[in-house]
Amino acid sequence: MRFLLYAISYIFHPLLIPIGGTLAYFLITPRFNSLELQSGNILPIFILTVIIPIIFFLILKNLGLISSVFAPSLKERKYPLYMSMVLYLMILYQVIPLNYINELYYFFVGLLIATFSTLLLLFVRVKASIHLLGMGCILTYLVALSIHFEINITFAIAIFTLMTGLVATSRLYMRAHSKLELIIGFMVGCCSQLVVLKYWL
Repeated sequence: MRFLLYAISYIFHPLLIPIGGTLAYFLITPRFNSLELQSGNILPIFILTVIIPIIFFLILKNLGLISSVFAPSLKERKYPLYMSMVLYLMILYQVIPLNYINELYYFFVGLLIATFSTLLLLFVRVKASIHLLGMGCILTYLVALSIHFEINITFAIAIFTLMTGLVATSRLYMRAHSKLELIIGFMVGCCSQLVVLKYWL
């Protein structure tokens, strides 16, 4: 059980949420998207949100500025949040500009809002769970895509709801967050996506 809970924290690491949302869009949308269009979005987003942050983490760890991939302290959490905001802005302006793929564009706008909100909370010493923030973002996005495209993906939504509960359990088991911090993180994630829904739903 211990191994499973630790594995869940790694499998559903916030680092994978942007590429997860991107893949979810291309899997769910009924619109025709050529392989060239898909790879032209998925590959750069994967590089910007997974590869570059991993390299950045290794640099920070060698400099002694961060101790773990989970960034346990308030000070350590600021570095990945700043970096994420810069990378999301690069994606919004260079990879998927407005009117290109609206649904995906506003998913990243929501992620940017959520990241900025989490950063602001750090300045008042509130350590919202970034794991639950990510789960809240992608769960809300899946529900919105289902409504938008009028496609029944109840099973996928149910699975992600279950996974959200397991991620929360994992973070509690690892004593990484309090229940309140998990709730705050989840609400920030959900609300950030709800705020942008009116622009594409």
